[in-house]
Amino acid sequence: MPTLYHAPNSRSTSILILIEEMGIADRIDVIDVSVARQDGSGGPDPRNPHPEGKVPYLTDGEDHVRERGAIVAYLTDKFPEAGLGRPVGHPQRGAFLSWLFYYQGVMEPVLVLDWAKIDHPVVQVTFRDLNTVFARLSEALDGQPYLLGEEYSAVDLLLSSPFHWLPDAMPKNPSIQAWVKRCANRPALKAVTEREGAT
Repeated sequence: MPTLYHAPNSRSTSILILIEEMGIADRIDVIDVSVARQDGSGGPDPRNPHPEGKVPYLTDGEDHVRERGAIVAYLTDKFPEAGLGRPVGHPQRGAFLSWLFYYQGVMEPVLVLDWAKIDHPVVQVTFRDLNTVFARLSEALDGQPYLLGEEYSAVDLLLSSPFHWLPDAMPKNPSIQAWVKRCANRPALKAVTEREGAT
């Protein structure tokens, strides 16, 4: 059975939400571990097999998966019947993978660099700037409720996740704001955040 190593109220919460959305909570073991926090609390947990002590981390037999985008792809491929991924052969497979990699390789670095007030031409040329990221999201949402069209998918969960935790990062773009609100109103997100709020 796959095992998710998770720290409450961290980046791995989005993977718990994915598991809830997919209806596979009974098929995934979840082990809560501690991690180093920005306020100096926490630290590496010897139970966590991640080589850097980070979360989320997924093990499935001898296979180990790290990075949220990779875990999203792995779980949606493993449980295609849940309908939140785009399996091999699906006409949106390329778009699905592109958004996952865009999040990991562009969007999250740009958001973190902006939050840290780091600005340099090399950063913008390499990763793009925040306005470019927002323009890309807005363009994708033009005339449709979700990034891949009419149906919510795991890419919506992942790419909307920073705005749930960092509302100050939300752009003043009506289509992005409406999309984030639609994603935030999902029962799975509400259920997991309520459980984590109680821990």
